[in-house]
Amino acid sequence: MTVLSTPAQKINNSIDSQIPDSVSHVEKKFKMIAENVTIHYGNTMGVKNVTMKFPEKSVTALIGPSGCGKTTFLRCLNRMHDMTKNAKVEGKVMLDDVDLYDKSIDPIYHRRKVGMVFQKPNPFPTMSIYDNVVAGLKLNGVKDKRILDEIVEDSLKMAYLWDEVKNDLKKSAIELSGGQQQRLCIARALAIQPEVLLMDEPASALDPIATQKIEETIMELKKEYTIIIVTHNMQQAVRVSDYTGFMYLGELIEFRETKKLFTDPKNELTSKYVQGQFG
Repeated sequence: MTVLSTPAQKINNSIDSQIPDSVSHVEKKFKMIAENVTIHYGNTMGVKNVTMKFPEKSVTALIGPSGCGKTTFLRCLNRMHDMTKNAKVEGKVMLDDVDLYDKSIDPIYHRRKVGMVFQKPNPFPTMSIYDNVVAGLKLNGVKDKRILDEIVEDSLKMAYLWDEVKNDLKKSAIELSGGQQQRLCIARALAIQPEVLLMDEPASALDPIATQKIEETIMELKKEYTIIIVTHNMQQAVRVSDYTGFMYLGELIEFRETKKLFTDPKNELTSKYVQGQFG
C-alpha cells in the first residue's frame, strides 16, 4: 500500500499558491475570497486554514475524496453552518469587499447574494412549478404578479427548463423528472438574483442525459454568475470548470487553472489523485 504524505508536508502556504495560475499575475476581479477559513464541529476540525480566491464569472470546481472537506467548505460560503449545532467557522469570507461573517451581516440577506443548489433535487413537494420558483421572492415581500411572472420565465429560461414546462407551470413540481427537478431548483436559486451560485454535486443523482443538461446550464450561467461546484466526477470538473481546487483531509492541496491541474499538477498528492491512485 502506498503511504501518502500528509497535506501539511506538501502545501506551500503562500497566498499566491491559493490563486489560480492564470490570474495570479494579471489584474482580475475576484467576486469571492475565502481567507484562512477553519471549520470545527465540536472538537473535530473539518476544514483547516483554507484560502481561495474565486474569479468573477467563472466556474471553480472543488475535488477530492469523500470526507475531505469539500462540502463543509462550500457550506461555509453560504453561512449554512449557522444552523449546525457546535459548528464554528473561523477566518473571513469576502463577497466583493464585505465580510459575510461580520456580526452586522444578516445571514438571510447574505443567502440572497449567495444561492445554493444541493446534491439531491429538493423542490417543495406541495407547490407547483411556478410557486417553487417564486417562493423566495414571496418570502422577501414581492407580490406583484407581473413581476413574478417575468422572473419565473427568465429564471426557467436561464435553467434551460422553460420550453419543457411553460404550459404546465401549475403542475406539481414532484411530477417532473429528476433532471427537471434539479433544473427547477437552479431556477429557484436564480430567481432571488444571487451574485454567486454554489452547487453541491448537482448531477450526482442524475442519469447521463440529465447530467449533460445540467452541465450545459452551468456553462451558460457562468456568463453572468460566479459558480463554485463540488464534484466527485473529475471528468465533470474538466468539462465545466475554469479553475479547480483539490482538497485532502480538510486542507487545500492545490488550486490552479483546471487544465493545468489535471495535466501538470505541481503537488504529488494531486498527481496521484487525478491519476486515480486513491480516492
